[in-house]
Amino acid sequence: MKYMHWFSSLVCAATLASPVCAAGKQPLLQEGKHALFQRVLTYPGCQLSAKAGEAGKEQPPFSRFYVYQRTTQGQDTWLQVGPDSFGHTAGWMKSSCTVDWKMQLTLAFTNPAGRHPMLFFKEKSDVESLLNSKNPAATLQPMLNSLSSHKPVPQVLAREPDYMVDQLKNFYLLPVLGSDDVFTDTGFQVRVLNVASVSEKSPAKKAASAADEKNMMKGFSASVVFVIDSTISMGPYIDRTKEAIDKIYKRIEKEHLQDQVKFGLVAFRSSVKAVPGLEYDSKMYVDPNTVKDGKDFLAKVHDLKQATVSSSKVDEDAYGGVMTALDKVDWTQFGARYVVLITDAGALDGTDKLSSTHLDAAQVRQEAAYRGVALYALHLKTSDGKKNHSSAEAQYQELTLNPFLHKPLYYPIDSGDVNSFGSMVDKLANAITGQIKTAWSGEETAGSALGASPKYAGKKEDPLLSDADKLSKAMRLAYLGEKQGTTAPPVFKSWISDRDLIDQNIPATEVRVLLTKSELSDLSDVMKKIVNAANEGMISPDDMFASLRSLAATMGNDPNQAKGKNATRLGEMGLLGEYIESLPYLSEVLSLDEETWKSWDGLEQERFIRRLNTKLNYYQRYNQDVDRWVALAPDSDPRDNVYPVPLENLP
Repeated sequence: MKYMHWFSSLVCAATLASPVCAAGKQPLLQEGKHALFQRVLTYPGCQLSAKAGEAGKEQPPFSRFYVYQRTTQGQDTWLQVGPDSFGHTAGWMKSSCTVDWKMQLTLAFTNPAGRHPMLFFKEKSDVESLLNSKNPAATLQPMLNSLSSHKPVPQVLAREPDYMVDQLKNFYLLPVLGSDDVFTDTGFQVRVLNVASVSEKSPAKKAASAADEKNMMKGFSASVVFVIDSTISMGPYIDRTKEAIDKIYKRIEKEHLQDQVKFGLVAFRSSVKAVPGLEYDSKMYVDPNTVKDGKDFLAKVHDLKQATVSSSKVDEDAYGGVMTALDKVDWTQFGARYVVLITDAGALDGTDKLSSTHLDAAQVRQEAAYRGVALYALHLKTSDGKKNHSSAEAQYQELTLNPFLHKPLYYPIDSGDVNSFGSMVDKLANAITGQIKTAWSGEETAGSALGASPKYAGKKEDPLLSDADKLSKAMRLAYLGEKQGTTAPPVFKSWISDRDLIDQNIPATEVRVLLTKSELSDLSDVMKKIVNAANEGMISPDDMFASLRSLAATMGNDPNQAKGKNATRLGEMGLLGEYIESLPYLSEVLSLDEETWKSWDGLEQERFIRRLNTKLNYYQRYNQDVDRWVALAPDSDPRDNVYPVPLENLP
């Protein structure tokens, strides 16, 4: 990021004995940038040589290398490259077998169910004309029909795989090389992305391996963990939930499935620090891994009652209850995984001092996805909680947004009627049972363990084999373009839409930003300073931007950006560095200007600060999550490992 030069110099000053520092090398800068280094990705077959012009060792496709030097030999340009940005050069490779990668962005496919297949177009104009068409379906459908009949479509180079490839489970690179925004006639902002793809060599073999993977799921067990609000007023719903589970267990036992379906229960309240009489924040009553049968379940929850005292706030620690279920249950024992939240109140925001998790809905949802757990919410809209019904509904819709079904698994019970609630619990159990049967047959579905990350399974892998596997995980696509008698290219560039070409409200991809340790650290440090300045600005609105302008000057802001001295927009100050500023998205922080900040009332300013604080809490979680950091080049410095941060979690 912006201060990497200064940081590297400081490290070298403190560790002069280091051979990296002794070399004093840094990668070349990108044109027009002051801190962003030149990076390339390797094509399949790209060789790393000891000297320019010599043969060398083949590198995994889409390995990332930093460029330290360029030279010409005959007709070829050669690059001196290193696996990291800390002066470690590894050798030379031909420029022609690499592609420039200015932004460390990669795409992940959303589940293909419920949307049209993503097509990879030869030209940007092909995507734009389709998006801007008055009737895009009339243009797209003939293309899809031709592709289904194995007929070439001149504009289309490839299509996405028929089955879902979960990036959390199998990390792959589908690098973004450039982007542009299109505002369609239907009112949506769609990103048109230039991506690089590796040609698939043996699609038949790949399809077979996918089938094998699904067959591995046969004969597993399923778990449903209820996370229930046990605060005052919840007594009738607690009793009705017990009754529903008792019914389900009896049905399961009749079908001799008691070894395949297990139930658990977590109860939650709110902070005992604020109200000691609440007894607990959250508590595991039944672990599905240890419960024997329906009688055992009821015995374990016999003492579960509603609280005898009120919480200090209307909202309860619902996210704390869900995270207790996610963290304390060993989900690896189950092939289908479900958490059902039951509450009549909203959830404490991640920035609330009483929150036990300091996470918000989106972050809790991502933690569930990592474990392959589907989240449901039953929201009791009782008359007592009328004032926060709408805010709680927004929270739980965000929490339960399911990428497989493209909708939130949120079910409100109006008026909080106990009979309606009981009927809903019974229906929900039937629905989940149906999903379990689908997952049991080896198909991908909501709650299927196929969606979990293998990291979560806790399997110990040989680090060498694991790293090699990660480095070979470039997304391979069947090349469909007109070949004119030639073989498919090893890598081809194409243009795609990040949303369904027809139903543009449905995302087809999720953008992940690959941040290094130092970038994440820099981002956290600057965000903390922005939050502190914003807190001061709530007292005196004129002070916030003055403080940030002063901060930009003291942090070694580029002297060429003199306008930062009088900047009225955060994006003009260079605080977040070139890496964040050059990303193709609308940043809430970078787009904030002084006039808008002053026009907000105290409540709106507080909401802005709370959103930033929540993201800060998640950056800490990323930093501690050692399993999900990925090396992008052989023998790279661990400091240049990356974490795939969802775009929505950036400031």
